Amino acid sequence: MSHPERAREFARDPERVAWHDRAVWSVRTRRDAAAAGVPDWEALRETAARIRAHTLSRLPDYLEQLEDRASLVGATVHWAADAVEHNEIVHGILADHGVTRVVKSKSMLTEECELNPYLETNGIEVVDTDLGERIVQLRDEPPSHIVMPAIHLRREEVGELFHQHLDAPAGLSEPEPLVEIARAHLRAQFLEAQAGITGVNFAVAESGGLVVVTNEGNADLGTALPPLHIACMGVEKVIPRTRDLGVFLRLLARSATGQPISSYTSHFHGPRPGGALHLVLVDNGRSRLLRRESLRSSLACIRCGACLNTCPVYRRSGGHSYETPVAGPIGSVLAAARDIEAHASLPSACTLCGSCAAVCPVKIELPNMLRTLRVDAVAAGAIEPGMRWAARLGSQLLRRPRVLALAVGLGRRWLPRLARRWLGDAAGAGDREFPELAGRSFREQWRARDAEQ
Repeated sequence: MSHPERAREFARDPERVAWHDRAVWSVRTRRDAAAAGVPDWEALRETAARIRAHTLSRLPDYLEQLEDRASLVGATVHWAADAVEHNEIVHGILADHGVTRVVKSKSMLTEECELNPYLETNGIEVVDTDLGERIVQLRDEPPSHIVMPAIHLRREEVGELFHQHLDAPAGLSEPEPLVEIARAHLRAQFLEAQAGITGVNFAVAESGGLVVVTNEGNADLGTALPPLHIACMGVEKVIPRTRDLGVFLRLLARSATGQPISSYTSHFHGPRPGGALHLVLVDNGRSRLLRRESLRSSLACIRCGACLNTCPVYRRSGGHSYETPVAGPIGSVLAAARDIEAHASLPSACTLCGSCAAVCPVKIELPNMLRTLRVDAVAAGAIEPGMRWAARLGSQLLRRPRVLALAVGLGRRWLPRLARRWLGDAAGAGDREFPELAGRSFREQWRARDAEQ
């Protein structure tokens, strides 16, 4: 299914659309308030963008430095070319340690690699310990947001889910008792786990240290209690120096949730005493992105979710309409860059309003990338026939002013009917309300103005 088709499914519940829109936009407003409280906010963004650009320009060097320093402090470093190799490496580590029960904190990389179903197929139980991730795991569905995986669900739905799976009383919907039930459930999982898997927000090449940022402390429990810690990281997450962390940590929490700082910022320098730390560095198409200058800076993303929170399309179509682990503008770029034929509709799931670039903490020009990927979709022959026909017709009309004027005159009479009956469906906009046309065309108004003068 294309994005418009999946978005149409989400839009069948107008109440949910309105609620989702308000909920996500409220995070954007908190982000704005938090940014306004930092006098050097724009300077921070510029510094972060420069650090990320520099790092990407020397990515192999910094990754080798990270491997050397991480190994020196006791970590075992693995390299994975793609998702298949990543999953095999993680499973091999767990099998070598005799692990059958794993707790995992939030990791969009493991979602991208579909690690959970792979491990479960091989007899290993995986429990997501981020509350939102655990909710969507119990529902057997992917997260719909980078930071707030269950933002698409009402609390009544969570209460019903907990009633079915966690023996919660029927009809429970208040957040505090639901959180208490989840806490008791997850605490037992932590105590029984034999290994903990985490993502990595930042890896410092200078020190070999790994930094994991959470608001719930689940990454700390998942790595402090079991003896084995596996950290899974996309190769783009490396930064050069420890001093660079301050720039990104000031930007990350404010951009993600409007907080001055996240509740937990955990630093790992080697394994805990008596334990083991394995770092799995994953490419999975990132090298191809690195080679494309027009798309390279998408690898600078720090996964704050700000572009999702501001995007008018994401807010009204929901994260699952993108059918990719990372939704929204950045997800559209990453997915379409990886496989344009499978995700040809995503670059067009954008109004090109520029709001995503305006809030991005590392100043990624997402609208420009989405325009580039639209060209790729056309070149690959991956756009809908109706869109191809409409684009060719529009191109011919715009080259012939007199024909265009005649078409506008005729269109003013027939366009409203065509738009609703045919054009809207061809453009994936069948459920939209088209505005009423003005009484006179621009040309008619211009001629009347000239006559009056």
